[in-house]
Amino acid sequence: MLATMRKPRHDFTAEQYAPRANDYVASAVHSMGEDLEQIEAELGALRPARVLDLGCGGGHVSYRAAPYAGEVVACDVTPSMLAAVAATAAERGLANIRVEHAAAESLPFPDASFDAVLSRYSAHHWQNLDAGLREARRVLKPAGRALFIDTLGAADVVVDCYLQAIEVLRDASHARNYTIAEWAGAFARAGFVLEGITLRKLPIDFADWVARARTPAVHVAAIRSLQESAPAIVRQHLGVAADGSFAHDAATFAMRV
Repeated sequence: MLATMRKPRHDFTAEQYAPRANDYVASAVHSMGEDLEQIEAELGALRPARVLDLGCGGGHVSYRAAPYAGEVVACDVTPSMLAAVAATAAERGLANIRVEHAAAESLPFPDASFDAVLSRYSAHHWQNLDAGLREARRVLKPAGRALFIDTLGAADVVVDCYLQAIEVLRDASHARNYTIAEWAGAFARAGFVLEGITLRKLPIDFADWVARARTPAVHVAAIRSLQESAPAIVRQHLGVAADGSFAHDAATFAMRV
């Protein structure tokens, strides 16, 4: 037990996701969305030489970025994810995608290495948000652009308490969904300039959500119990349906340095 407690969080996250790599490559909810279209529009205008997909997961940002970039580096802590991304890129003929095994908080790239840094649904797993953003800022060129996309915590403390509990029951590698205020503070500390925020609702199909995470049945039951017993403000905020499906607040943060 003590050895598990001492294990770095990114190692724990990698172990959690190792058996699920192909599930995330095939995930419909991860492969679609207006946020991906926003990424394509940004990169279509920028035409960057090098792009970093930070916390690439199933690689869906990399696949969208590849047609607009000279090179895309898909970076993640989970080796099986990287293997799946490399295989999928090869199948799709995206020869300009390469993979790199690294944690967001300690990137193996020189300063000012990338024209664009992109991160989608990754930061809520990071061991240290501030450290990850400092590294993203460090490897970004002075005229570079960054887009960070993630699900959000709630400003209301009661709603946020239930949301974080549900998230960690579903996936033990969850660290925190940050509020907009927490993101803004972290960006400022890292030296980013926040240019715009696009808010969206991310529909969560409950059965698919817990199946993809391979959530233990006892935890699925606990989530449903929390949903059903939650105060009205929580149920209304999340839009909890009869089958447990709900809507997660998400945001795209557009940054420059």
